[in-house]
Amino acid sequence: MTPFRNETPAKFEEKAATLEEAARAVQRARQGARAWAETSAADRSSLLLRAAEILRRDRSHLTAWILLEVHKNWKEADADVCEAIDFLEYYAREALRIAEEGLPMKPAGVAAVIAPWNFPLAILAGMTSAALVTGNAVLMKPAEQSPVIAQRLFEILGQAGCPEGVLHFLPGPGETVGDLLVRSPEVDLVCFTGSKEVGMRIAGLKRRVLAEMGGKNAIVVDETADLERAVEGTILSAFGFQGQKCSACSRAIVLPKVYDEFRERLVEAAKKIRVGDPKEPANFMGPVIDGEAEAKIRRYIEIGKTEGKLLFQGESPGEPRCIPPTIFEAVPSSARVAREEIFGPVVCLMRAKDLTEAIRIANGVPYDLTGGLFSRDPEAIRRARRDFEVGNLYINRKITGALVACQPFGGYRVSSLGFKAGGPEYLYQFLESPKMPEPPARRELPSVAPDERNELVYIKEGPRLLGKTICEKLI
Repeated sequence: MTPFRNETPAKFEEKAATLEEAARAVQRARQGARAWAETSAADRSSLLLRAAEILRRDRSHLTAWILLEVHKNWKEADADVCEAIDFLEYYAREALRIAEEGLPMKPAGVAAVIAPWNFPLAILAGMTSAALVTGNAVLMKPAEQSPVIAQRLFEILGQAGCPEGVLHFLPGPGETVGDLLVRSPEVDLVCFTGSKEVGMRIAGLKRRVLAEMGGKNAIVVDETADLERAVEGTILSAFGFQGQKCSACSRAIVLPKVYDEFRERLVEAAKKIRVGDPKEPANFMGPVIDGEAEAKIRRYIEIGKTEGKLLFQGESPGEPRCIPPTIFEAVPSSARVAREEIFGPVVCLMRAKDLTEAIRIANGVPYDLTGGLFSRDPEAIRRARRDFEVGNLYINRKITGALVACQPFGGYRVSSLGFKAGGPEYLYQFLESPKMPEPPARRELPSVAPDERNELVYIKEGPRLLGKTICEKLI
């Protein structure tokens, strides 16, 4: 491993595609799409399974690259690789299932995949593999901050047998290469994960778009909650990977009877978080992704000081871009820090008079991605399942870390456009068909996480054909 440098290892300027290269890749993808569309679902699924085996073989190497490139700690980086493997294997099986339905479907054609840096392998692998296995040619544009791990995925898919001309690797700035891809008439489908602002601009082009665009997620804690579990879930959800997850907790809404005790426990837990070189296993948090992100987070911290009370901020280790855990309280629900996505280790501790008000506060933002409730009251859990307006609802556990196939991931409103990733409807979006699938009926799904065998996971029908994924930890 290279010594800790707190910078992206690739010289991005030397790796970025030019506009001319991107335009040629679009034309080559259009040509390659014809033959790829004619291959069998079995052959395309086999490609994904072979790639998954290579990822499994190279798991430690890939984990190290993710740590070095985007500064995830070892556990978070390893989970990124494992999720990529899960996507490849799940979509391979799903493609075979869809083929067995015998419906008259054909690939959309050419898909532009524009991926984020915060899950530089998992999300890129998920969107790319979904497009490939359904017979589409793919233009793969990773985030500027994570081209190396993306190039490794490109190489692995080539080693697994992806034909020449079907998959194209286009690292480059979103403002140039990304803009060309989303505006090209030769691109039939845009798959995007990133900010709300960029996602909505792409959607405004009236293109066929699948998008995941962020969250302002809340955990509600009622008076019956196991506070030790609630604090642990909040800490992991708010500060894991420096809060740089669309599913991260940025609001903890607590009922009066337990507010003071929860507040005290939360601060004591935050004091124990170590920040520094992510290669050191004892460090839970590392630096944020780049200087632009650091500046944005620090601006929001200053805004928060004017909107509420700074309850706690950990000590900075002195490393560049290392922002310690930050907790505000006495923040009104109308405050910017309580409504806008910060994408950093900042959480607002808020008080609600009862569960009705807590859920109202939780729902009162433009985003509806993830949310959580800590409670031992069956009626409170029933109400949260009914009234909490999120795509993924977690009961008595952290609100990050959805499992492919078990907990399909996606939200409502400005959080998502399209069916949920890692779910049984996702692949249909990459196909042309006279009949799109209906929303899934409520059904039981087994959990496969070895450390969460006591979870009950199911999907129930929800608005906008997305469904609500609910994960309830039995207590």
